[in-house]
Formats: sequence, C-alpha cells, structure tokens
Amino acid sequence: MDDTGASFFDWLKAASQYALPQHAIARIVYRLTRIEKPAVKNRLIRHFIRRFDVNMNEAATPDIDAYPCFNAFFTRALRKDARPLALEPTSVACPVDGSVSQCGSVQQGHIFQAKGRDFSVLELLGGDTTLANTFTGGEFATLYLSPRNYHRIHMPLDGTLRHMLHVPGRLFSVNPPTTRAVPRLFARNERVVTVFDTITGQMALVLVGALNVGSIETIWAGEITPAHRRTVRVRKYEDDDVVLKKGAELGRFNMGSTVILLFSRARIRWDPGLLTGAAVRMGQRIATLL
Repeated sequence: MDDTGASFFDWLKAASQYALPQHAIARIVYRLTRIEKPAVKNRLIRHFIRRFDVNMNEAATPDIDAYPCFNAFFTRALRKDARPLALEPTSVACPVDGSVSQCGSVQQGHIFQAKGRDFSVLELLGGDTTLANTFTGGEFATLYLSPRNYHRIHMPLDGTLRHMLHVPGRLFSVNPPTTRAVPRLFARNERVVTVFDTITGQMALVLVGALNVGSIETIWAGEITPAHRRTVRVRKYEDDDVVLKKGAELGRFNMGSTVILLFSRARIRWDPGLLTGAAVRMGQRIATLL
C-alpha cells in the first residue's frame, strides 16, 4: 500500500487500462451483447449466470430463451415484489442494486473517491458552475454496480427533469481496485448527468460509464452513449415534460457501472448503515429528508 491506499496490484490493474482502446472495446462489447443467434446468446447468458451467481428467481422473466440477446438479459426487469419501495414521505429510496463506494458530504467542492483521492463537483458536472454551486457543501453517495447486480436505475424521490448533460471521457473500470488507483476516476469517465427538481430541492444522478459499458440509456432520450462527438452536450427541460415518481425507472446501464447521487446542503441525512462496502438494494431507504 502507498499513501493513497492503492496496492501494487491495484496499480498494475489500472496501469494496463491506460493503453487500452477503451471506446473500441466498448463498441465491440456493444455488438457482441446484441447478437440474437440463440446458440451464441444463450451460451453467453448461461456462462454469465454461473460466473456471477445471478439470482434468476428475482427476474420477471426467468427463462433465458425468452431474451432476444445478452443485453436484454443483462438489463432484465425484476418481479414487481422483488424490491419493496420505502414509501415514507421523508424517505429517500436507493436508486440501484449495488454497494456503497463512498458516502458523505461534499467538502470544499470536492467528492471523496478513495484514500488520497478526490475530484471536484465542477469537473463531475461537466464544468457547469451553476450546477456545481448547487451541490457544493451538499451530500453525495457513490454506488457501485457489479456485473451480477440488477442494472436498471430508479428514482430516489418524485422528480421533474430539468437538465441532462452528456460528458464525454475515458472508460476506465469502476471496480474498487481501479477506484483506489486512478486519480479523479469518476470525473474522467464518460457520464450522463441528470438533474431533477424534487420536494427537497435539486437532486442529481450521475450515471458513470465504464470499461465494457456499451451505452447508457434514459427512458426519455433512449441511448445516449457511445457518442462520436467529444464535447459536452447539454439539454434543458423547462417544461414539465418528464415527471417521474419515486421508484420509477429512470434509465439503465448496458453493462455495469456507477451512480453518484447528489443533494444540496442541509437537505437530507444519510442512514447510519450507509457505510463503505455496504450492500444496498433498489428501493430501500438510504436517507431521510430534513
């Protein structure tokens, strides 16, 4: 270990990714996961279920033959009773299945990534100063989705969409070893920023791309990545065109990644059990409104 907390093996794994053609790999994975030949896609699905111990009893469609391609399986829906939703008016529901990478307060405009690592809210939000000021001094939670997790993203609160930004970038892995080793990882990777008006003020969900992530989707815009343009794209929603209830699907990752949840200052209090490494499930209460 060095003073950042990264081990030699963390550094080794991360170093190999710098030289990889990350976007080319993502395009290849995108095509492979959409092959519809039953012999190919069923073999991929069965191998994945065994490799990552996927619980198909929770799936709305447990029969793998029913999925037209691997990506349809990967982004599968769950049974309606599989994820009870925290219904208390003051509760904030977890947007995803996964584990807590980090959670806490935004200190001096920076978000803690790992020991010796942080990144700025301004960078994360594509250089938008107004948005960055909204969340400076606020609260954040970084939630990591492993390959075995459910990969749809849901609303933590009722919300009305106001901004969506697509920020191009790298596609480093977002697993714990890489998070410990790569500086400013989440502010370097390609990402989609969504900002909602809620009962507690503005709330942001940042959907971070990663190695092998072929695309990120939202329910209102469809596929957003990968994109050929390498400039930040901003779309504002001044009318109430997209209004989503707590627990409603917001989007999905086509292959796994990370969600960063942001709230303004003095708006919410994280639950005591929301600690680094803790497993979380979509719909459970992770915070309480103040």
